[in-house]
Amino acid sequence: MAGKAEYAEVIPFIQENQAKFYRLAYGYVRNPDTALDLVQDAIVQALRKISTLRSPEYLKSWFYRILINECLMYLRKSKKVVLFDQLEEHIPAPEKPVDTVDALELLNAISHLEPMLQTIIFLRFYEDMKLEEIARATDANLNTVKSRLYKALRLLKLDMGEDE
Repeated sequence: MAGKAEYAEVIPFIQENQAKFYRLAYGYVRNPDTALDLVQDAIVQALRKISTLRSPEYLKSWFYRILINECLMYLRKSKKVVLFDQLEEHIPAPEKPVDTVDALELLNAISHLEPMLQTIIFLRFYEDMKLEEIARATDANLNTVKSRLYKALRLLKLDMGEDE
């Protein structure tokens, strides 16, 4: 069982980042209640497995990996194809101001990407994670993350009709 010092590091992190966690989960399932359930399940899982966290500096990528796994497991179980066809009021806006029309077009373009590419786009640009953190969160090689990011960006440019 984890000691109080470990919980003391995780709980403030979870409290400060709830909206980000929800935004990511919602991006996968497009259902507000299910997204909340997935975030809650990830929090429970993280608290249960706190002893597996090797170093506090990896807390962010460690938790995102748990959340991503919960979302992907849910999608596999429900066998649903999730598309980002609409922007609903339930999803919190990114922290940086964005033109609404552009945001809708971008979310629609992201919806056409495969789930792993969507994950990398959301973690990099919506959660402002570094590539090394994304590699840890997705359990992928850094070069794989880079190539997936470049592939996703190339596909987004094509989908949104922008020239290279």
